[in-house]
Amino acid sequence: MKKYTVITGASSGIGYETALAFASRGKNLVLIARRKQNLDELKTKIEQMNNELDIIIHATDLSVTENVYGLYESLKELEIETWINNAGFGNFDKIGEQKLPKIEKMLHLNIEALTILSSLYVRDYSDVDNTQLINISSGGGYTLVADAITYCATKFYVSAFTEGLAHELKAQGAKMQAKVLAPAATETEFAKRSFDVDAFHYEATLPKYHTAKEMAEFLIQLYDHDKIVGIVNARSYEFELKDPLFPHASRSTNTQS
Repeated sequence: MKKYTVITGASSGIGYETALAFASRGKNLVLIARRKQNLDELKTKIEQMNNELDIIIHATDLSVTENVYGLYESLKELEIETWINNAGFGNFDKIGEQKLPKIEKMLHLNIEALTILSSLYVRDYSDVDNTQLINISSGGGYTLVADAITYCATKFYVSAFTEGLAHELKAQGAKMQAKVLAPAATETEFAKRSFDVDAFHYEATLPKYHTAKEMAEFLIQLYDHDKIVGIVNARSYEFELKDPLFPHASRSTNTQS
């Protein structure tokens, strides 16, 4: 039976480059994003690389809860070896000045959709050999960034949730691995949507950043490694593989590790 890698937020940026990276390894893909045209173009590009791969696309908005459940149900007939929750967006505003309809969508996508999809995947695949769940957090999921507090809080959730899940799976002797990728500034559409602007020039604005292709390469390093956290060092901008970073207390001993 064919096995698949699922990538949400695949229409651009890190998700797009991750799809190409996994395709280069001969992986069949399920690509999910809102913009069907972008997904169609990505599918064509991958098929030109390797026309033997099976590429399935789903154009859906995962900030809508019903779509999240519907998406997972539509994939029940597939065998999924890796699930990558990459879909998400940011926001830069002082808390009292936030556009709350945008914040609601961000909370639904960054937290709710990721939690539901992770939970369903773990429920079905935790005892399947060589399965991985990789959730995309941020450097802002370990450090609070001025004027991006709500966004950072969503990514602190992603980091804590995924690290906690990794501890839980290990304690259960599960076969699945749960991992978290924490990029720093990356040249994607992230800044445009965060600032609600039509253009953002990384080279003119930031002293250091990575390309989406570089970040996808970091994700592959995390995928290949047994470490739980892949994080960009905020000072050196080097990619580092680490054990879980948050304190963890087990129920049996109530001690921190």
